[in-house]
Amino acid sequence: MSTKGYTGALEASVTAGAEPDPRRWFALPILLMGAFLPPLDFTIVNLALPSIRQSLGATSSEVQFVISAYAATYAVFLVTGGRLGDLRGRKRMFMTGIVGFTLASVLCGAAWSPGVLIAGRILQGLMATVMAPQVLASIRVLFPAHEQGRALAFYGATFGLANICGQIFGGVLVSAHPFGFTWQTIFFVNVPIGIAALAGSAVFLGDSRAQEAQRLDLGGVVLLSATLGLLVYPLVEGRETGWPVWIIAMLVASVFALVAFIGFEKRFAARGGSPLVDFSLFQNPGFVAGIAMAVLFYMQNAFFLTFSVYLQNGLRLTPFDAGMATLPYVSGGFVASLASSRLMQRLGPRALTLGFVFQVVGFSTVMFAVSGGPSGTLGLGLICAGVGFGTIMPSVLKAVIGGVDQRHAGLASGVAISALQIGSALGVAIVGDAFYSALGTRQDLRGYAHAFTFALGCNVVLLIVGGCLSLRLPGARRTFALNRGG
Repeated sequence: MSTKGYTGALEASVTAGAEPDPRRWFALPILLMGAFLPPLDFTIVNLALPSIRQSLGATSSEVQFVISAYAATYAVFLVTGGRLGDLRGRKRMFMTGIVGFTLASVLCGAAWSPGVLIAGRILQGLMATVMAPQVLASIRVLFPAHEQGRALAFYGATFGLANICGQIFGGVLVSAHPFGFTWQTIFFVNVPIGIAALAGSAVFLGDSRAQEAQRLDLGGVVLLSATLGLLVYPLVEGRETGWPVWIIAMLVASVFALVAFIGFEKRFAARGGSPLVDFSLFQNPGFVAGIAMAVLFYMQNAFFLTFSVYLQNGLRLTPFDAGMATLPYVSGGFVASLASSRLMQRLGPRALTLGFVFQVVGFSTVMFAVSGGPSGTLGLGLICAGVGFGTIMPSVLKAVIGGVDQRHAGLASGVAISALQIGSALGVAIVGDAFYSALGTRQDLRGYAHAFTFALGCNVVLLIVGGCLSLRLPGARRTFALNRGG
């Protein structure tokens, strides 16, 4: 069957309730390889930064940009990448992203200067935006409603697995010097994963796209990219640069750019064009509530920053030991993600609420332990918070994409993942600043413990707000009831 013919059959099966693609469970592991690579490269690079700085003679700002260039690029272009999948075919865009990400990883590993490494990281981020949204979009299209919860549970577990592998293998690869390499191996390890994903997608992954032939809205791409760039870059770099006037000016300009983007899209749609963002999505209360919860939920990523600083500067642990100290959290998240499908079936939208409760209780227990409570409570608190993470992640994604028309699955997926990245950047900027403000000039253990508990308390407040939103999720009972086959 031709690609066009298969696309039409797949779209028809989704809308008419026909038998779903029999290869979907074989395709899922291939898709999850694409979901695995972007978060892996967030985590694993952190542990190699000292080695990168020494080997390439990089400055502090260049080392910081190795992280921020990837993060900013990834956040800015996710919506465009998702929309490209809707218009040009999700399989084609997924395979393009896999090839590009793999080649960019080779460039990073072979980098001979900080500038080349930063260029490779920007290319990695760009290719990740082409690849990652197709994973969620394909899950939305390939799997019938009653199987989506289970597929999303595996998707959520993939993030936990990526964090575990990044924390463990990052330090091991840099220390073991395989084949005489040091930091280069953290990039070269992506190559066999990329090759396996490319081969598997060619065999098992069917294509899907919007039925109507449409052009990409290039004006919308430029304006939205400018809007997100003006927002995300200051959030990523603001704390490191001390929030100078030009950073604040960028944040203010992002508001005007957003207004210009919305106006352009409405005029473009009025002329009969296909806008980059279909604003009818935001008339779906479940979608809007899900996006808001995603932002609040992922602001907790500041926890990894503040906890790492507390462990290394306060308790004087090595980077490897600090990474290992987070394993109870990421392991709890991994296990809970695997079990989240059953929770969604049994509890419906209340699975989200339960996840927020677990996180609030877990982080509160961590605060108690660091403030002088029994040392054993620290591990219990981390496990509990991790269980909350693993419960929320697939549930909030189900809330976002579950009720979206499959024609806009890529766009919705791009918006969802972009919301997570913006939430992460907001968390690091706002909660990170709260941490350093509370720390002040103190450099003793008690000072770091106080700053960490204060910052984590800020995250707890944000999670409570997210939990309250989950109680008011419009139409959630009907949407989640689909997981029961109803």
